[in-house]
Amino acid sequence: MRGASAILRPLITIAVLVGIWAAVARYAAIPAYLLPSPESVATALWHNRLVLLQNAGTTLAETLSGLGIGTVLGALIALLIVFSPVAERWLMPLILLSQAVPVFALAPLLVLWFGFGMASKVVMSVLIIFFPITAAFSGGLRRVDRGWLDLARTMGASPLSMLRHVRLMGALPAFGSGLLVATAIAPIGAVVGEWVGASAGLGYVMLNANARIETDLMFAALIVLAAMTMLLWALVDWVLHRILFWAPDTTRSA
Repeated sequence: MRGASAILRPLITIAVLVGIWAAVARYAAIPAYLLPSPESVATALWHNRLVLLQNAGTTLAETLSGLGIGTVLGALIALLIVFSPVAERWLMPLILLSQAVPVFALAPLLVLWFGFGMASKVVMSVLIIFFPITAAFSGGLRRVDRGWLDLARTMGASPLSMLRHVRLMGALPAFGSGLLVATAIAPIGAVVGEWVGASAGLGYVMLNANARIETDLMFAALIVLAAMTMLLWALVDWVLHRILFWAPDTTRSA
């Protein structure tokens, strides 16, 4: 019953939003090139389904690559700054600087440095997602119950054993929360990179559709991007819920 309600709630929300969208498009006298109707978007989605799926695969590959690299990088940086005060003093200004500069401003430089292929989009995704991983994981490592650490020392655990069996296990729920945030925002870097310069991807489709004033195709690409992001988030949430079965409320709301 709980699983059915979890599926029913977002479906009802989507249905209400589509109904409002259809009513505004029909009765507000807004030109179709500014706000196409749901019917025209559905038609564009169906007629361009093969193109959209092919370009969605490109964006998904860029997103997954950036998510994987950014997760590993963020976790390593978190471990480094937690266990080395010297590294924290040197790295934290750089980490904050990487988030203070908007990725939109860096996108043209990254495309210039790494080319129009996948590399520049992956780098942009990494820059966006590694910070939530680093912040969440480092916070989790610092908030491990001191009683667990004292018990491990009393039992003669080595520093490596304490890291593996106490600190990492205690910080995994926080890491999972950071990973969910990173999963939700990972496609941003890929799409921004495709807007700046690319030959494939959903961002590339949207950019070309905008140039031809094919607003219905732009909406169709946005819908595919949103669906892809939601499915990826749901998959990561499901995996985390199975792995962190002993702390379900940390990664998933009731």
